[in-house]
Amino acid sequence: MKEKVKEAIDKIRPYLQADGGDIELVDVTDDGRVKVKLTGACHGCPFAEITLRQGVEAVIKKMVPEVKEVIAV
Repeated sequence: MKEKVKEAIDKIRPYLQADGGDIELVDVTDDGRVKVKLTGACHGCPFAEITLRQGVEAVIKKMVPEVKEVIAV
């Protein structure tokens, strides 16, 4: 599952980088939780939570249905 999540993040990354941000995969737990770290302009951005839920989490869940939740750490 971790490799699939990495592939999904690689698809999302260019969009975040276009706005000066980035994303790092921290962990994928056995119970389907993905932990990521938003960096660059995304770190501390007031829209980071929206980006996380409507962008990152949506794409990851679509590509990896086993994922239950994406958490920013």
